[in-house]
Amino acid sequence: MHQIPSEFILAFLGMVFTAIFLLSQSVAVPVFGEAGKVRKRIRSRLDLLERASNLENMQSVLRQKYLRRLSPLEARLEQLPAMEALAQMIEQAGHEYRAYRVLMLSLVLMMVAGIGLWLLTQLWWAALPAAAAAFWLPVLKISRDRNKRFALFEEQLPDALDAMCRALRAGHPFNETLQLVADEHKGPVAHEFGLAFADINYGNDVRRAMLGLLERMPSMTVMMLVTTVLIHRETGGNLTEVLDRLSSLIRGRFRFQRKVKTLSAEGRMSGWILVAMPFVLAAGIVLSSPTYLPLLINESLGRKMVLGAFVAMLVGIFWIRKIIRIQV
Repeated sequence: MHQIPSEFILAFLGMVFTAIFLLSQSVAVPVFGEAGKVRKRIRSRLDLLERASNLENMQSVLRQKYLRRLSPLEARLEQLPAMEALAQMIEQAGHEYRAYRVLMLSLVLMMVAGIGLWLLTQLWWAALPAAAAAFWLPVLKISRDRNKRFALFEEQLPDALDAMCRALRAGHPFNETLQLVADEHKGPVAHEFGLAFADINYGNDVRRAMLGLLERMPSMTVMMLVTTVLIHRETGGNLTEVLDRLSSLIRGRFRFQRKVKTLSAEGRMSGWILVAMPFVLAAGIVLSSPTYLPLLINESLGRKMVLGAFVAMLVGIFWIRKIIRIQV
């Protein structure tokens, strides 16, 4: 009986982990989250608004204040390429980590995973992907927390708008309605509205405070709220009625997205089954015919075929992701 090499078993387990992880990231698309392209469009519109108003970029101002609180060494590390985007992602996720510490953790994980797997298997082609995957683990965790926080904020936003409508009808000014939402609610909506109120309370105007809210929560829902408030500040009108309609619109949007997610559940389940099937079949062959699979593994051509099949599976995962995102 031929024995399957231990290094191939480790490589196979790595393939299983990679496939399941990629599929989970592809299929589990947040229902209430916005795509990266939407956030880029919002970012470009924010820049246009700030340039049109002759305002300094809000994110740049906050970034400068943040860097001044750090030591010289920490400030240099925080000014490395792409660190500003990482720091913004950490803030949007609701964490208080320093960006350079996340980068150092990624480097440590990359070295441990890469060097450890290479010492165990002596396979550089298996150690390099493992090191790359380990490097991105902290960033992916922060990105996942950010998406969850965005989703929770948008889920809580209609109730916050209803509270603002009640406060406006009772005669409270707009900035006090932000404080009431921060005091009466919990979670990210209370935190973000509290920051907006503090921004106004510390001397900034409502326009800058609302643009800062959109900076921290870049989504189409928040952009509708900010646009509504800014237009009302310039042209006047019944803000209570507009916010009430906006709350109803957001709730209707959520109902529609939940319905679409329910209708696309079959497609997501099919994706899981299609990706898991090769690994399940391989495990069944090993259990039922232990001498069958080693004939493929012990030959160099067989190992190349397995690697080619895995690459084709990755292409299939991304194709399934594209189909599911079209549906959702």
